[in-house]
Amino acid sequence: MKHRLVVDKSRVIRTVACQILEGMKFYAEEAVDDASALESCRVQMPDGILLDLSDAGRVEFLRTLRNGRSEKQPVVVFSTIENDVQKIREALSAGANEYVMKPFDREALESTFAQAGLI
Repeated sequence: MKHRLVVDKSRVIRTVACQILEGMKFYAEEAVDDASALESCRVQMPDGILLDLSDAGRVEFLRTLRNGRSEKQPVVVFSTIENDVQKIREALSAGANEYVMKPFDREALESTFAQAGLI
């Protein structure tokens, strides 16, 4: 079963995203912040990460993940409520593969994951 990590400070968003992913037959794990996300990646690197970009440190988390020593690099889809082109470019330059706008539903998440090669 494919492993996905959902990183978001909002418990509601994590719960909804995990329910959607589990409905898509993925194993979904949650992380509330960058530190717990990095620890989860150290224990078992997921195939894909859904990363909330609203926290300032998330681009740094992405750079740390991409510059890590792991042979396995997950596909990263970030979620955002902002349509600031500069922030989107920065996240993509830091190593994100794709993005989805919040609020998202199963159809939007499934389509974005497909575009990113996770389905």
